[in-house]
Amino acid sequence: MMKNPAVYILASSQNGTLYIGVTSDLIKRIWQHKEGLSDGFTKQYEVKILVWYEQHETMESAIAREKAMKKWLRKWKLTTIEKMNPNWIDLWPHIIGEAPLPAVLAASADPAPFVTPDSSVVTAPFVIPAPFVIPAPFVIPAPFVIPAPFVIPAQAGIQKSVTLLLDSRLRGNDDVEDVA
Repeated sequence: MMKNPAVYILASSQNGTLYIGVTSDLIKRIWQHKEGLSDGFTKQYEVKILVWYEQHETMESAIAREKAMKKWLRKWKLTTIEKMNPNWIDLWPHIIGEAPLPAVLAASADPAPFVTPDSSVVTAPFVIPAPFVIPAPFVIPAPFVIPAPFVIPAQAGIQKSVTLLLDSRLRGNDDVEDVA
């Protein structure tokens, strides 16, 4: 079984009760919350709206992030949600592929396109499951942040590498024409 570790935040409503969790299978776990299959906090308080998630390369990093976030002030959690999802829409239809990425989320995504080896553009939200290797000598200068949600589903057919098209400031090639 391929693991795709993720940290997620569920809410009962906008600015309502929050729940932070971690899982190796985001779709299965959110479905369990939505169906009320897990006794506990989310079932008791009807916390079923997926408002934020973040993919991780390892379960260890996902668990560490979840533990850290659970210690955060509520204000920090709200800010984190609103940076990615200002309208607090339920992201469930988007992670299962039933709905396209809303314009607000698309606008907050990195404008540099991600292109598959066959040159087709892959749009967010998509997750790159571990192990994902960018072949050497590819270098990404810091700070380079890919905002969540960022997932390439298995059915996308991407197996070996993804070519990142970056403007010349990030590539360090001032003599090359900008892509953006």
